[in-house]
This record gives sequence, C-alpha cells and structure tokens, in this order.
Amino acid sequence: MFDLSAFASPETWVSLLTLTFMEIVLGIDNIIFISIVVNRLPPEQHQRGRTLGLLLALVFRIGLLLSISWIVGLKEPLFTLDLPVLGPDHGVSGRDLILLGGGLFLLAKSTTEIHNKLQGTEDEHQPGSAAHSFSRVLVQIVLIDIVFSFDSILTAVGLVSNVLVMIVAVVLSMGVMLAFARLIADFVNRNPTIKMLALSFLIMIGVLLVAEALHQEISKGYVYFSMAFSLVVELLNMRLRKNVEPVHLRQSELRD
Repeated sequence: MFDLSAFASPETWVSLLTLTFMEIVLGIDNIIFISIVVNRLPPEQHQRGRTLGLLLALVFRIGLLLSISWIVGLKEPLFTLDLPVLGPDHGVSGRDLILLGGGLFLLAKSTTEIHNKLQGTEDEHQPGSAAHSFSRVLVQIVLIDIVFSFDSILTAVGLVSNVLVMIVAVVLSMGVMLAFARLIADFVNRNPTIKMLALSFLIMIGVLLVAEALHQEISKGYVYFSMAFSLVVELLNMRLRKNVEPVHLRQSELRD
C-alpha cells in the first residue's frame, strides 16, 4: 500500500521536514483553541482534555490522508450562486461549506470567550453543568479539529504526493504539539493579555476561513506574520511591565 522506497531519496526527507514544520505552524491555531476551550473544565481535567483533543486531531488527519481522493473531490462545486457580492455563477463546494461553518464557529466561540473574560466569568467552573461538561468541550474540539484538519491536509497535498510521507509528517508534528501543549496552555492562562491576544488570533483565523470559503484570497503568510509580530510586541510589553520600578524622589525635591 505504501512505497517505502521513497525514503531512500534525499528529496523525500527534505519534503518530510518541510511538511512537518508546516504542520506544526498550522497546528498552533489548534493548540490555542484547545487550550482556551479546555480551560472551561475543572483544573484536574485540563491535561486529559488537551491530550484527547490533539489525539483526535491526529486520528482525523490520518483518516483524511487515507481519503485523499475524497478530499480532492470536495473541491468540486455542489451548486452555484448568482449574488452581486460573490459574482455570477459562484460555485459552492463541500470544502467551502466546511470552511464557512468552521470560520463562523470560530468567530462565535472566540467572541463569546472574549465576552466572558471581560465579564469575569470565564473561570467559573461548574462540574455538574452541561455548559462545562467534558463531553461538550470534546464535541467543540472535534468540530474545530475537522476544519483545521482539512486545512492541514490540503496543505500537505500541495507539498507532497506520497501519502506515507504525509502521515509521518503529521505524526511527528502532533508529537511536538503534544510535548509543548501544556507549556503553551499554562503560559496563555497565566497571562490575561496573551489570552486576549490568542482569542484575537482565533477571530483572525475565523475571518480567514470565511474568506477562503467565499473564494477571497488572503495570503496566509501575511496573516501569520502579523500574528507573530503582535506576539513579539506583547512579549516586549510584558518584559517592560515586569522591569518597571517605582520612581524614587530625592529628599530635596520633597522639601521643595
């Protein structure tokens, strides 16, 4: 089923490393979302939620990789729309519907989380409540995993043609994300401004998904660069706030 002889070629290893790096970059969105959603659970369930969430993402991505022909088929139009905004004979595919649903879900979820944070209710855990039940959180993770998995798989198909290389890259990238998921989640939760920035990133990703669904091309390079730039600026602000010391007036100034 798989061609192992491909790994004898140096080009295959270069493709594997490139794809693994790309999968890690694309997976950061997933880690941020999982970290924020899992934070609605009681503290003792955080690690379990993060691990299950990322393992579900791995299962979905491998499953989709084994259905490459079906994924490619989702890009074929299911029906057409004739709207002034979208233009005449705008084709709507299964991929467009999935991206649109995922983008709107991200926008709604991120906006709700920002509202809860501003209202000071984001950490009110009620273990018996359906709002904070483990199964509800897991369903949300599964839904967004499906959307992010499609984005990840389409990227993989564009870079590599060997399915086995894709699967190895996905497994390696998911191993890296599992290793650092807790560190990232703890860092986000310890710093309220970083958490707000992360939610803003998710809103940006939601807008990007909606734009893709409407066939509006927005360079992901610009989006990820702006996210990285914003993060660096906020880290510098955190460092500045940490190093700020109170001003001590001289005795002569006090007497004056």
